[in-house]
Amino acid sequence: MEPRLNLFGNDLANQFVRRINAAGKVLADSGLPASTQELVKIRASQINGCGFCTDMHTKDAAAAGETSVRLNLVAAWREAKVFTEAERAALELAEEGTRIADAAGGVSDEVWENAAKHYDEEQLAALVGLIALINAYNRLNVLVRTPAGDYQPGMFS
Repeated sequence: MEPRLNLFGNDLANQFVRRINAAGKVLADSGLPASTQELVKIRASQINGCGFCTDMHTKDAAAAGETSVRLNLVAAWREAKVFTEAERAALELAEEGTRIADAAGGVSDEVWENAAKHYDEEQLAALVGLIALINAYNRLNVLVRTPAGDYQPGMFS
């Protein structure tokens, strides 16, 4: 599949991506555990069919020490026993936050309350921002057909 637009080679797109990357830095530096952040990014990217982001965040998580077992089970997190209750709450919030159009009421109170049992207000703010941000990245890459597979950890550092 050929990309429709090179987000990194177009001046306007590059300016936009740099600015949302700055928002990503704020979230990366938050109190939300890095492993949880990567799991959430992977799950949302899987749901959205974003191969570039799924590839990127799977590789980043592996480079940070995440196990292949856990990475291979992200899509089946409900049945897998390798995730903590806090991670499961974050993955559930990520799913409902990503599938807003599929649920008439958006994110349910039950899902929110479960996440709030595991994360403080600052971490919840980071989680909400992260879910919104990865969905924006997914949409950018799916819209322009950014190809998957070429990403290497540290590529954008």
